[in-house]
Amino acid sequence: QVQLVESGGGLVQPGGSLRLSCAASGSIFSLPYMAWYRQAPGKQRELVAHITSSGSTNYADSVKGRFTISREDAKSTVYLQMNSLKPEDTADYYCNALIMTSLVSSAKYYWGKGTLVTVSS
Repeated sequence: QVQLVESGGGLVQPGGSLRLSCAASGSIFSLPYMAWYRQAPGKQRELVAHITSSGSTNYADSVKGRFTISREDAKSTVYLQMNSLKPEDTADYYCNALIMTSLVSSAKYYWGKGTLVTVSS
């Protein structure tokens, strides 16, 4: 059973920083793709950033220059360093990963349950 568990959310003042973590556990052979999404109240879920197994990254325009995604394969973990946070960054942040559980299995996407980030003074 594969699980993704996020941590690191909380309340932060505008201009502050937070680092989110997402650890994958269970039967994991490889993690070709890992990403962070967010969903603000009343809005659709949107892609924040993703990172591939080769280290290639991509960011939403709204977070470029402020957020950094990284991964630590030895721990099957992806991070999201968020700096210069703004009130409009307030949302539930979800981890998403494409996971292969064995060499012969098809890769499947998994989701975490989310962690809340609130940016407010």
